[in-house]
Amino acid sequence: MGKMLAINASMSRMDIGECPKIHDNALRADFEKAQQKFDHFYDVDATEHLQAFISDCDRRTEAARKRLLETQEELTAEVAEKANAVHELAEKIGQTLAKAEELGAQGLVDESLKLMGEIEDLRKKKSEAEDTYRNSMPVSSYQQQKLRVCDVCSAYLGIHDNDRRLADHFGGKLHLGFIKIREKLSELEKNYVERHEARRKFDEQERYKRDDKRSHRSRSGDRNERHRRSRSRSRHSRHRSRSRSRSRTHKHDRRDRDRRRH
Repeated sequence: MGKMLAINASMSRMDIGECPKIHDNALRADFEKAQQKFDHFYDVDATEHLQAFISDCDRRTEAARKRLLETQEELTAEVAEKANAVHELAEKIGQTLAKAEELGAQGLVDESLKLMGEIEDLRKKKSEAEDTYRNSMPVSSYQQQKLRVCDVCSAYLGIHDNDRRLADHFGGKLHLGFIKIREKLSELEKNYVERHEARRKFDEQERYKRDDKRSHRSRSGDRNERHRRSRSRSRHSRHRSRSRSRSRTHKHDRRDRDRRRH
């Protein structure tokens, strides 16, 4: 999780600072071993952390969409549909090109070439969609950059962005990082309700144990205090007894001395 957030932190637009956790692969085995002995419920913490992160991203996305509605020229429903068709094809090209480049870097040449063939077909469809979109509105309006917001990472995408720009976006660290985060969150949420309830019960049991310990210490302290007071009273009683005994002895001695004088 920290690694994915670190990827996003490298992008100034989504700078959330450095992760305060320690990320050391050498400690992974120790962590897994410790988790087998004692359930730390780290998956519940991770789920809640990612939920908060993705919720923040979705709020950014919605806010960006509202800003576009306020600042961009409003399109009719028909023209907007044609513009979206161009956007969707452009995004598909960018995603496929990024994937083809990734396969090529891995040495999978045949698979990469196959995707490049698909890209050519997509480019033809995009060109036709652009012509349809262009013919549906004045030239001055068409030349204006029409933006949309990426549903994954909330970045702005333009209808006139070229293939290279789109490939850089869809193959970039920010976008791929959000994909990994969303996939991981979806995986964790499958058991989240069950795991959250298990942690709640565990925390409740631990709280009862702590209360019992405090109560036991309190009772033990009371017993010790009563014992201390009892011993103190006993010592005081013995001291008084000895004092009375010494006083009686002293009186007898005085009477004896007085008799001898007479």
